[in-house]
Amino acid sequence: MEKILKQKKKELPFDENVRRLVIILIVLLIVTGVTKSTAFINLSNFQSIGKQLTEYGLMSLGMGICMLSGGIDLSTVYVANLSGICAGLIFQMNMPGNIALGCLAALCVGALCGTFNGILISRFHIPPMLATLGSYELFMGISVVLSGGSTVSVHGEIELLSSLTILNIPLPFIIFILCTSVLAFIMGQTKFGMRAYLVGTSAKAAEFAGIHVNATIIKCYMMSGLLAGIAGLISLSRLNSAKADFGTSYTMQTILVAVLGGINPNGGAGKISGIAFAVIILQLLSSYLNQFPAISNYYRDLIWGAALLLVLVFNVEISRRAGKKKS
Repeated sequence: MEKILKQKKKELPFDENVRRLVIILIVLLIVTGVTKSTAFINLSNFQSIGKQLTEYGLMSLGMGICMLSGGIDLSTVYVANLSGICAGLIFQMNMPGNIALGCLAALCVGALCGTFNGILISRFHIPPMLATLGSYELFMGISVVLSGGSTVSVHGEIELLSSLTILNIPLPFIIFILCTSVLAFIMGQTKFGMRAYLVGTSAKAAEFAGIHVNATIIKCYMMSGLLAGIAGLISLSRLNSAKADFGTSYTMQTILVAVLGGINPNGGAGKISGIAFAVIILQLLSSYLNQFPAISNYYRDLIWGAALLLVLVFNVEISRRAGKKKS
């Protein structure tokens, strides 16, 4: 098995897709700077972009991990909402240490929800799409019961999590970069990361190679849940509230980000760094569109859906041509 892991590690060079994303990001910055220089290129706007992308950026990282292992997580938004509601209810309690306890609760709830998804998929062999589709209804139902169907509002020290800046960089964006760096190291340099890639490539082959496939899948979904828990906490801090149906459009955006970032929807290929670049590109594009009042928010889903289909077609075409060259 060690030889297989070493071989897989050699097959993970700097992704060509990441190069393309870097070029797209540079071009986008130039275009936005030229066309909307005074309204767009300023410190305040970039700080706002850094805050806004963190939540669905973290969930996109979780989506990417699940996709790399050959699955998908449609429940990530509702895991974030449930985590935020649990934390918010604890923050409302007038007791010492409620902030620390609430933060810990959000992380634990996220990790437990992710583990639950992993068990459904690995132990009971439920297809990932169906398992997480069912669990998101479950998590949303629990959120509604806990919150009574209303918004859980909070105030106080937790607001600092989204408002603090370090060297003019928003703390949420720093958290996103740290999470991205840690995950990039885990998935690219550790045995667990190589196992996840192998499981995504072929679960049966990985099992024959001596890899504990079920444990690997559960860990991937647990990590996705943990990231959703962090996202829920940051969302609670930024909005001063949590609700069962917050961020419902994020599900499609996280899939779009993962695919745009070069993650193979079938598993086994892609880079975590690609997801980070894709998140920044999409948030820049979204903020740029806000500069044009004529473009209604109702067109956003249309734009994201069309972008997802175009990226999928482009990636399939690139893979097909690469296959022809090899043959």
